[in-house]
Amino acid sequence: MTTLRLAIVGAGPAGIYAADILKREARGFDVSIDLFEQLPAPYGLVRYGVAPDHPRIKGIINALRDVLDGGAVRVFGNVRFGQDITLDDLKRHYNAVVFSTGAIKDADLDVPGVDLEGSFGAADFVSWFDGHPDVPRTWPLEAESVAVIGNGNVALDVARILAKHADDLLPTEIPDNVYEGLKASPVTDVHVFGRRGPAQVKFTPLELRELGEVPDVDMVVYDEDFDYDEASKAAVATNKQVMVIDRVLQQWRKREPGTASRRLHLHFHARPVEIVGADGKVTALRYERTRPDGQGGVEGTGEFREVPVQAVYRAVGYFGSPVPGVPFDERHGVIPNHEGQVLDDDNQQMPGVYATGWIKRGPVGLIGHTKSDAMETVQHLVTDQASWWSPEDPSEEAVPALLRERGVEYTDLDGWHALDAHEIALGEPAGRARVKVVPREDMVDVSLRRGATQRV
Repeated sequence: MTTLRLAIVGAGPAGIYAADILKREARGFDVSIDLFEQLPAPYGLVRYGVAPDHPRIKGIINALRDVLDGGAVRVFGNVRFGQDITLDDLKRHYNAVVFSTGAIKDADLDVPGVDLEGSFGAADFVSWFDGHPDVPRTWPLEAESVAVIGNGNVALDVARILAKHADDLLPTEIPDNVYEGLKASPVTDVHVFGRRGPAQVKFTPLELRELGEVPDVDMVVYDEDFDYDEASKAAVATNKQVMVIDRVLQQWRKREPGTASRRLHLHFHARPVEIVGADGKVTALRYERTRPDGQGGVEGTGEFREVPVQAVYRAVGYFGSPVPGVPFDERHGVIPNHEGQVLDDDNQQMPGVYATGWIKRGPVGLIGHTKSDAMETVQHLVTDQASWWSPEDPSEEAVPALLRERGVEYTDLDGWHALDAHEIALGEPAGRARVKVVPREDMVDVSLRRGATQRV
């Protein structure tokens, strides 16, 4: 029987779903799958891109763990593609590769002042509060008034974490260094700005409701933002999600000003035009008021306002990063492909090379989209058998030997289980879900059963 030796680069949900679907869909041949991940731990953005106070979303990890623990997939963590292992290496040892490297950088925001001190990308901040090992241990939380630009779920996550009191995050898996940083924050006001109206937001009702449940934080909305045009009224009347969002916002409009120590302001019809600064530091956000254009969009009014802030977080989307040796679409931040089949510079299919997840379609869609996305890619992979690579050495021992020869301290699935148990044990004395190990060296040490030195 033919054996398919497959490499998957990226052990987040997209890569793990692709492995699971391939195991179930393969007919007429055996499947041997190796997952390569640049971090010592798997699960990608579910571990490092979801706010720690989202335990329901974190529950996705349970399903991903079941796939990895099924016994048909090997995991090679702490392996950097393009550095520790290359595309040429994969061609020597596998029949094909699927790239599922996601999108972890911030999309650009083209406004003056974006490079001022105090102007941050949301993706970097999310990586910090989620304990990503490759970002600094500290974060400059010095602002009393903060602006968050964006009207998606990431913008609300950032705003909520900034406004929430650190002690209210203690039951979660928040790393110790993040708790200490947030505990010292002097913030009193967080302002969220979106250029369109309340009926056109991109966040979900669940994400919005959670804002109103944050202890000692008052929600502030502004009556001037609720002068709906006919298109907005129609959206509220016909779209259940928009209807729920409108209901929550209307309830907040009726609230009397509270006495909480912190406030979270939602500004709609506010198009950011400049991050204002003095002496190289952020001092305000300048925006133009917009109005409905009668067709569900907005247009500028020519009225400009400024809100004094000392920090700005740009939550306007994620963007993919190039993969060494693989074509890349610099404009859209994706690997060029046709339904997951990677295309070369001449727009021709590259034999044996595939993509799935955000690096395939861009940073849009939820977990359900990721599953259907992986199904499409896997179906092409299976039917493309005639164009698979013919590896020189497809033995399962070849790749571990290659990594050892190069001095790569790779982690495996048993190592992840050890790290997982260690983090849970760290949290148990305080009744916490876990305490994340943050430094990469400590993650590797625990995974390789060498213990950890508790670096900070």
